[in-house]
Amino acid sequence: MIATTATTATTLGFVLDADHEAHQPPEAGGGRRDQVRLLVSAGDAAPVHARFDALGDFLRSGDLVVVNTSATIPAAVDARMPDGDPVVVHFSGELPGGVVLVEVRQPAEGATVPRVVERPVDLDLLGVGRVQLHAPFAGSRRLWLASATVEGDGDGDGALLDLLDAHGRPIRYRHVPREWPVAAYQTVFARERGSVEMPSAGRPFSTDLVTDLVGRGIGVAPLLLHTGVSSLEGDERPYPERYRVPRATASAIGATRQNGGRVIAIGTTVVRALATVTDDRGIVHPGQGWTDLMVTADTPVRSVDGLVTGWHEPESTHLMMLESFAGRDALGAAYAAALDAGYLWHEFGDSHLILRSEAT
Repeated sequence: MIATTATTATTLGFVLDADHEAHQPPEAGGGRRDQVRLLVSAGDAAPVHARFDALGDFLRSGDLVVVNTSATIPAAVDARMPDGDPVVVHFSGELPGGVVLVEVRQPAEGATVPRVVERPVDLDLLGVGRVQLHAPFAGSRRLWLASATVEGDGDGDGALLDLLDAHGRPIRYRHVPREWPVAAYQTVFARERGSVEMPSAGRPFSTDLVTDLVGRGIGVAPLLLHTGVSSLEGDERPYPERYRVPRATASAIGATRQNGGRVIAIGTTVVRALATVTDDRGIVHPGQGWTDLMVTADTPVRSVDGLVTGWHEPESTHLMMLESFAGRDALGAAYAAALDAGYLWHEFGDSHLILRSEAT
């Protein structure tokens, strides 16, 4: 059993080694997206090992899966510091007020590591634009409030997206040793550009699997949440992310729960969006804007009965959200089982279905 400790975040006492990291998409090794492994946690029952394309076996007719339709953008762009040092800027989306949030990183052994920037500076995007760092974000040591100017096209969200499409590449970290095209970071649900890192819980879905779920009487409803960078340090809260919950999705969730079905969120992004628009009675309302809500075991989301997610690092704040579904002991048991069985972590890795005990 993995030991859990009570700190500012749920901490699972394990070290994530390279053997438990997914270093490439499963398709690169001849596999399929929907054939990654799936561990199912349901209350106090022993974890069940399965394959992702068997997801429908663990759901019921009348259930509803809620998916994120945000598409991933190539948000890493090469730049230079004022002294000429090469860096990589990770754009992390727009914040209220039209400013952008960025992280500055420096090349290191084929990947990047955070670059400490001591004061506001202007960064040159190698002749295609500029980024002006204004102030650290909320006391962060790495994230900056910034503005971006695109050469020849002025500024604004549309111009920045065009710059990223033309000159950016997908954000990746040390566990992925080579670059992959942005298509490898899209889910089958992707419709609207805006996530700087893939809403990865939806990646294992295929059109065949979606067809199978619908054929079983399981509904699919969309919402939108544009993700920011995931490289937050253990003591950093999630920052605001843009979301939109359509009226039709809010209505579908209400009807599902009224008819005795379960609502299964595909990813922590979906949970965060739904938590933002769920009232004290557990009723979901349509809404849009930015959310900085942080879901914990003390603030469970009453409108969601289960969650499909990936495997998170030992001190990730996402674990606090997972504890609201599984409970601390059950979450530790699931992670211990996944480690023992060789499950793979990160965006190209394996999956975890968590069902609340009262929802099984």
